[in-house]
Amino acid sequence: MESKRTVCLRRLGEGRAEEVRFGRFLANDKVTSVSLAETLCAATAPRAAGRHVLLIEDTTEINYQAHAGRVKGLGTVGNGSDLGLFLHPLLVVDAEQGACLGLAAIHQWLRTEKARPNYRAQPIEEKESYRWLSTVEVGKACLAEAAKLTVVADRESDIVEMWARLPDARTDLLLRACRDRAVLTEHGSLFSWLSNLPVAGAYAHPVRARAGKRSAHVATLHVRFERVKIKRPAHCSDPNAPESLDVTALEILEAASSVVGTEDPIHWRLLTTHTLDSFDDARRIIGWYCQRWHIEQTFRVLKKQGLDVESSQIETAAGLMKLACLAVDVAVRSMQLTLAREGKSDRPATDVFPENEIDVLAHLQPTLEGKTEKQKNPHPLLSLAWAAWIIARLGGWKGYASERKPGPITMHHGLTRFAFIATGWLAAVNAGKVVCMP
Repeated sequence: MESKRTVCLRRLGEGRAEEVRFGRFLANDKVTSVSLAETLCAATAPRAAGRHVLLIEDTTEINYQAHAGRVKGLGTVGNGSDLGLFLHPLLVVDAEQGACLGLAAIHQWLRTEKARPNYRAQPIEEKESYRWLSTVEVGKACLAEAAKLTVVADRESDIVEMWARLPDARTDLLLRACRDRAVLTEHGSLFSWLSNLPVAGAYAHPVRARAGKRSAHVATLHVRFERVKIKRPAHCSDPNAPESLDVTALEILEAASSVVGTEDPIHWRLLTTHTLDSFDDARRIIGWYCQRWHIEQTFRVLKKQGLDVESSQIETAAGLMKLACLAVDVAVRSMQLTLAREGKSDRPATDVFPENEIDVLAHLQPTLEGKTEKQKNPHPLLSLAWAAWIIARLGGWKGYASERKPGPITMHHGLTRFAFIATGWLAAVNAGKVVCMP
């Protein structure tokens, strides 16, 4: 159905002629997903120049089993039987202002072989887990002018080679601990050593409800942290890895008094190359790790609630991989607007919109404002926050500060509606029927 929000050619193309051009573009063998990713990510580099940025990485699978009968060249995904591909982007967020700056790398692959029996002994370069390192290396090259980089990732990234190879003078790691490794202390293992540290401080943390998993409440979180040396595991496949890793370990555990019913308490164990001197430093590190949620939200926009990339009608793996690059770039635009909505960053509207579309936004704004000050756009003209307010209103947000803040799906709906408005407006401009702003 046309009303379904799918990433398909008629959605990407504005009219039949452009739809055909998009189809030819995605079918063109001279256009590769790698070169397309490089082009899309290049725009992020100047935005990150001179800044401390978080490089947030994660993997999602794109499942095309529903179209298995007609799509050629795909591999299997997580369940080992469905057909699809894997997408591993590197999202860039300003560490100080919290603004989403774009993407620094997009890695994709097809799983066409089963894991070998000697998988653990294989060099990291021959494993799928190498993506955690290689994607960051691509991102580091893209963001060569950034002042500092902090890599943020979940438990699957906690591999020795990450700690041994990636940190340098401007690159730190902040990962969630996956394995209870041996440490160079009398306590023996990381998790027991952490739990025996004294509590450095506590703070209140608002928790949103998650259906079937967690109730909305205010959690009291106890924080422990200290520098520690972790032993290199005996099965490490890299003979050049150091005998021990010098990191700061943190434990964040919800107090029993704030746990709701029989729900599991919040319990994170984080590892970082950053040095922490105070509880305030620990809070800052925890806050950076919480930014990891933004990549989950990006995937949410990519899937059924937003672009519905898995409903594409393209029939080749190469075409679908190029489409995935375009789709994740579009999803990130929703995140850029979402993180700009509070007006806490100095980002301009040109991060997301070309000049001719900004002209359309300026003409739209008065039609979306009410008569009272509470219903007017409070942000500086031409800022990204100003544009986010307009797009959120187009997406269905009422505009009141007391209302729940617009999220990425609302922004996606607003962007979709704006695309149609801008197409008509710019067509009228080209026909000489509308006069643009000076």
